[in-house]
Amino acid sequence: MIIQKLLFILFGVVLTLWGVHRIKTDKAFVGKTQTRKNIFNFLIMGEASGLGQLLGGIICIILGVLSFIIK
Repeated sequence: MIIQKLLFILFGVVLTLWGVHRIKTDKAFVGKTQTRKNIFNFLIMGEASGLGQLLGGIICIILGVLSFIIK
């Protein structure tokens, strides 16, 4: 059971790092700045965008830590 919780936190860390990488490198059809491109990608693609992966990773980490606190 503890291994599953740790793997869930590790998955969140991987998602977060991958999201940060995609936020810096993604290109989009609309938006002059990288921030606007990321927001556009998030609205169109959801979790497949860098911003969505970053938020999903943070949520995984939070839920993993909460699962240790709440038994």
